[in-house]
Amino acid sequence: MEYVRGRYSWVLRPLLIIYDLVIINLFTYYFLNFSDSQLYFFSHDILNNKYLLYFLYSLIFWPLSTYFTKFYKVYRYSSSLFVLSLLIKQFFVYSIITFAFTGIFRSIDLNAFVTLRYLLYSFYAIALVKFLSYYGLKVFRTFLRGNLRNVLLIGNGNRVNELKRIFTLKKELGYKLKGVYNDNKNDLNRSGSIEDCYNYLENNLNIDEIYCAIDDLSEEEITKFIQYSEKNKCNIKFIPNTDKILTKRLKTDYYSYLPVLSLQEVSLNNGINKFIKRGFDVVFSLFVVVFIMSWISIILFVLIKLDSKGPLFYRHKRHGINYKEFYCYKYRSLKTTKEEKGTYVKEGDVRVTKIGKFLRRTSLDELPQFINVLKGEMSVVGPRPHMLSYTEAYSKVVDKYNFIFRHNVKPGITGLAQISGFRGEVEFDTDIINRIKYDVFYIENWSLLLDIKIIIQTLVNIVKGEKKAY
Repeated sequence: MEYVRGRYSWVLRPLLIIYDLVIINLFTYYFLNFSDSQLYFFSHDILNNKYLLYFLYSLIFWPLSTYFTKFYKVYRYSSSLFVLSLLIKQFFVYSIITFAFTGIFRSIDLNAFVTLRYLLYSFYAIALVKFLSYYGLKVFRTFLRGNLRNVLLIGNGNRVNELKRIFTLKKELGYKLKGVYNDNKNDLNRSGSIEDCYNYLENNLNIDEIYCAIDDLSEEEITKFIQYSEKNKCNIKFIPNTDKILTKRLKTDYYSYLPVLSLQEVSLNNGINKFIKRGFDVVFSLFVVVFIMSWISIILFVLIKLDSKGPLFYRHKRHGINYKEFYCYKYRSLKTTKEEKGTYVKEGDVRVTKIGKFLRRTSLDELPQFINVLKGEMSVVGPRPHMLSYTEAYSKVVDKYNFIFRHNVKPGITGLAQISGFRGEVEFDTDIINRIKYDVFYIENWSLLLDIKIIIQTLVNIVKGEKKAY
């Protein structure tokens, strides 16, 4: 997700939107002649006041069309050709919307050539200010050294050196390189090692963007940088090995001709979908906690205590969204509460208690995770969170881009991979590879109906019994 700290886009973009709306409505008085329309804008009869009607129409469809064409998504690294392409795209889209206005309101008769002239002049005025703001910011960054972003480069190699050259020479982009960190002791131009970079970040909270050469870093190192960026609301981007195919699951931007990847905001995390999913999670979890856990916890407390010594609940650290660590809760099903590295519960595991076998076979041990959902650490449905000790091992088997992508959403109590047979112990590399594939498919194709389907299938699987439910 892109974070913006102390920049001007939060002011500039709204001003450009207001200016554009003023232009397309002001020019209607000069170029469009709505026949049989009242001359006064403020009229009580909206249907007869064609100017007011068009104003309301544009107020809805201009912002809507610019949202889909991403008309205002212009960044410091965007080229002038890209800005021109946005103007052309928006011109054609809004032209269709304008001509549709006469189709919707048939009482309005507009000459096609007059309408086209109106659109051309309007977009001339819009393009003029858009390019003025685009080049004005470049001048501001180059000569006044304002609107700067503090950046760090992590890694080494040709791609890192090329990005360093771009940041250093292209002052108009407004990047202030604060250091280059890698573990190559032969690199005389580096600012320090990766470990030195962690120390630097602890004492400098003004970093806006971190660029990591993803193929030079281990999963543990990537995790630390992602966790830092999430905590401090700075952007993290990845410099890929361009010999590899660039995944569509990460957003690709071009700095000159150099591709740079960043974590893409998936549709599941946009405002509306996030609200829908969170609302469903809270309602569903409250139902489970109040009507199921409230009485079953009392029964299980007695049974678990009679079976073995130890607490009712067991908690263990897992990686959540953006690798954020949290404690995941379960009803205790093992004789021990100590988490041991690389020890998935296997079939016939001697650590499993008698009552624990029943809890694991019916997945009742997972019920306390609804508390994690209410705390906002998990979702009812999503990719299952892995133990910290497995994250590094799995990342070596799975494509790094896919592995990072699955951590872009909240983990779930159940998921598409689990109902498809890829739950529990990972015996072979194909188990984790297929699990990640299903997780990625779920993230890219999320819907509330898909969540409901997965929950229903989970309940069916519990009743039928699952091979790896041990």
